[in-house]
Amino acid sequence: MSRICFFVNMDTCIGCGACQVACKDGHSLPADVFMRRVALLNGPGDAREFPFSGACFHCLEPRCTAVCTTGAMHKLEDGTVVHDDGLCIGCGTCLWNCPYGSISLSKRNGVSQKCDTCLERRSRGLNPLCVDACPTRSIDFGEWDELAAKYGAGDPLGEILPDADMTHPSLIVRLPRGWKKGGAE
Repeated sequence: MSRICFFVNMDTCIGCGACQVACKDGHSLPADVFMRRVALLNGPGDAREFPFSGACFHCLEPRCTAVCTTGAMHKLEDGTVVHDDGLCIGCGTCLWNCPYGSISLSKRNGVSQKCDTCLERRSRGLNPLCVDACPTRSIDFGEWDELAAKYGAGDPLGEILPDADMTHPSLIVRLPRGWKKGGAE
């Protein structure tokens, strides 16, 4: 089974939000709905805050699919975690069980919604919107093995994500230099 993956380079991310805006615009999301969000994370010790661009991490063992009673939240063969609006009853169980806050409930449609890695664009050979929008090329997307070969294994996800060992997010992160040594490089 193949495994899709996002790569996020926190060392080069400038926190501009272009990825977030491209996602919102490309998916016609209302002002209060986000499928990709740029946030400032506190570094260890006295380190400053660092920008991080996050979305659904398409986990190997996603809690959202495990608790979905209707099968609306499910995984595709390539590892993409997707949502079927037609099967969703809007109960919010997937939302409450995602440890990363990657799922929201659509007030307009009454169903869950989340990043699907721009599946429709990818079917046409295009990158996810967030990848193409990033001016510093701090986000990349592809097969896990290819990204790991290109960028290395990345840094421990437990530094920035809760329960990373429990869900095994499909995410490779390069932490900023100031983060790795408690704020000093």
